Amino acid sequence: MQSKVEFATIASSSRGNCIYIGTENTKILIDAGISGKKVENGLAELGLCGGDIDAIFVTHEHNDHVDGIGIMSRRYDIPVYATEKTWDNMPEKVGKFRENNRRTVYAGEYCHFNDINLCPFAIPHDAAQPVGYRINTFNKTITVATDIGHITDKVLENTKDCDLLLIESNHDVDMVNDGIYPEPLKRRILSDYGHLSNENCAKVLTRVLCSKLKNVVLGHLSGENNDPRLAFNTVGAVLNDKGVNIGEDMNLYVAAPLGVKRKIVL
Repeated sequence: MQSKVEFATIASSSRGNCIYIGTENTKILIDAGISGKKVENGLAELGLCGGDIDAIFVTHEHNDHVDGIGIMSRRYDIPVYATEKTWDNMPEKVGKFRENNRRTVYAGEYCHFNDINLCPFAIPHDAAQPVGYRINTFNKTITVATDIGHITDKVLENTKDCDLLLIESNHDVDMVNDGIYPEPLKRRILSDYGHLSNENCAKVLTRVLCSKLKNVVLGHLSGENNDPRLAFNTVGAVLNDKGVNIGEDMNLYVAAPLGVKRKIVL
């Protein structure tokens, strides 16, 4: 009998991100950008505790992706993986790590961790050396791709042929332009190294559609410049125009900003 793979978002928004992926033998987090207590609460919703986590893989050094990695690593002796420049630019407030728990990954090179294989891939974002992750285990493929300023060949390559794709649907362009953010922040969000809009998220999906892709999770939504229903409707309408029947051909979900809304089992 083929082993099952579990996926859940513990947090996914501009204020904090933490993704859980687990098999019977291996349980990892992609980012821990919320407090250690909130990570523990999310794990408890999944019937897990911090001591069950075997590793944390970091996408980049921004606070909403790393706030809890230090406390989780020290409290439960968890190894943390990040790119070299991400380590070099890690905020001081995450604290120190045991030397054996500070580990490095390289974009384009597979990292084999127990029965999970991860391949970091470069993403266009205003961080030192940011990556997304393509995860393979038991013939299932999951890609986590957020904090993407624009669509690159590398992003497309790593979001194809997935069983589950967590992709950024950060903002609605009109809400950003009409919102209260200062102009420099608006320019950052809308730049080629900022975040992916609902419309551009939909464009990615239309280019990677395949029969294998059964679960799409819209993540990293802005609390100020987006709305879950708007993100779902915008992306869903584009997919529907491409002949995709949501709920039958594909499941489309919006990740909750905090708390485990659902667990997807592959």
